[in-house]
Amino acid sequence: MRIASAQAHPLWGRPGPGAERVIDWIGRAADESVDLLAFGETHLGGYPFWLAITDAARWNDPEQKRAYAFYLDAAVELEGPEVRLIGEAVADHRVFIYLGIAERGSGTARGSVFATLLAIDPRRGVVSAHRKVQPTYEERLAWAPGDGHGLRVHAITGRGGDTMRVGGLNCWENWLPQARLAMYAGGEDIHVSVWPGAVHNTIDIARFIALEGRVFSLAAGTLLSRADVPDDFPLAGQLPEGDWTDGGSAIAGPDGAWLREPVSSVEGLVVAEVDAARVREERHNFDPTGHYARADVFRLHVNRRRLAVAAFSDALPGGPEDPE
Repeated sequence: MRIASAQAHPLWGRPGPGAERVIDWIGRAADESVDLLAFGETHLGGYPFWLAITDAARWNDPEQKRAYAFYLDAAVELEGPEVRLIGEAVADHRVFIYLGIAERGSGTARGSVFATLLAIDPRRGVVSAHRKVQPTYEERLAWAPGDGHGLRVHAITGRGGDTMRVGGLNCWENWLPQARLAMYAGGEDIHVSVWPGAVHNTIDIARFIALEGRVFSLAAGTLLSRADVPDDFPLAGQLPEGDWTDGGSAIAGPDGAWLREPVSSVEGLVVAEVDAARVREERHNFDPTGHYARADVFRLHVNRRRLAVAAFSDALPGGPEDPE
């Protein structure tokens, strides 16, 4: 099986054209016979980079309000046209993708943004939408906390006929022991970690995940610069010039050895061939959810319900729609 990260510049804050660029990268990956392709955290919609450089915690600040409103408008809905078009491209090119999006709630949470990692299958469409369980530090000024609904692992079959199981987490979720264990317990052979884009993030954790889970570890990072941000963003005048992230996409094998070391500041596909037999070999001496686990001592409970502030029931008691 061939797996890859699309280490690419986004069209920040422009979801329609940004989706077209994602589709272009899916086509490029298909041309290289890639079976699994990952994009960085909130690649579509955009990472809220302005928070750390414009004093975003100022209470009731008019400029920050306008910046947030711009960002909210740039976020995409799960049932929106951007996700639909990308899903069609995934089906056409037969490439399973993990795509980080800035997601806007479509019913409840209509005024909130989630850092969401979509898994899109060529045959079944969107198979999971994992909302980052805990935004990191200043991210909490822009992102709502998620839930466990998307902590799921999916089977994918490559062009060569091999089937492997893949799961994914957003950014610093990959430092959460419970989140990693939930994915390993789902039977991962490949673990996808998505990042805003930094070698210093992926150089340690990508290899550690490979060793701990005895999995192939695919890290996907985005390249972001001032040139990627439109001039109509309300805080554009306060933004520094130049490059802001350096990517860091990488692939490690289940023995912790690099198949592709973290790639810095280069746009392109970071690709490796992986073999499921290597996972089985490395599980010989360590299987964190099997023969090396102690379920009698340690247990993890994962709540995978989608959390919402309200549940609506329109049936009248005793009426034709009343389930009782």
